[in-house]
Amino acid sequence: MSDIINNLNLTLKEIEKAHKVSNFAKSITPKLIAVSKKQEDYKILEALNSGQRYFGENRVQEAEKRWASKISKFKTLEIRLIGPLQTNKVKQALKFFDIIETIDREKLAKEIAKNFNKNVKTKSFYIQVNTGNENQKSGIDPLQSDEFIKYCKEDLKLPIVGLMCIPPSNEEPSMHFALLRKIAERNNLKELSMGMSNDFIEAIKFGATSVRVGSAIFGQRV
Repeated sequence: MSDIINNLNLTLKEIEKAHKVSNFAKSITPKLIAVSKKQEDYKILEALNSGQRYFGENRVQEAEKRWASKISKFKTLEIRLIGPLQTNKVKQALKFFDIIETIDREKLAKEIAKNFNKNVKTKSFYIQVNTGNENQKSGIDPLQSDEFIKYCKEDLKLPIVGLMCIPPSNEEPSMHFALLRKIAERNNLKELSMGMSNDFIEAIKFGATSVRVGSAIFGQRV
């Protein structure tokens, strides 16, 4: 058995174990989103052949190049955009991704709404919240999040289903996961994409419905 398959199985077991002892044990077990960005293709194929079907990508063109030939072969694939989206790539992204997790500003939300219709592939969206207010990171200021969520849902009529965050690397992630959950609860959003290779178990304690794991499965990116 390859390292990839072993790593996948171990990660899935850790997710299940953390979920069972959490306050959210009666909810559905969090999805494992395998972060495939910049990974070698043979590693992705090993994950696919082992049954993994949820993947996260950072760039539109890179994702298209990697997945175009695989989508027809693996029918139940779900590909998520988990990286920043430029407004000039919106049409392309809507035709390709099942879920876009990174609505992070009004200009982008407007462009998505302008191009969103029943014929696009993307059926649901997450809003990215910059829980640490870091200048170098994308995301809505937590203090503006309620207003922005309402704007996206009510004014733009976008199917916003959840929130996503990337906590600061030098801070305890639990307070950021707790904050994201509070924002989701008061806005009646059910999905929480939070937790990566080094903190996904902590994220599950705070109700993550999906975790984004790359290096723990595939090793460091090339």
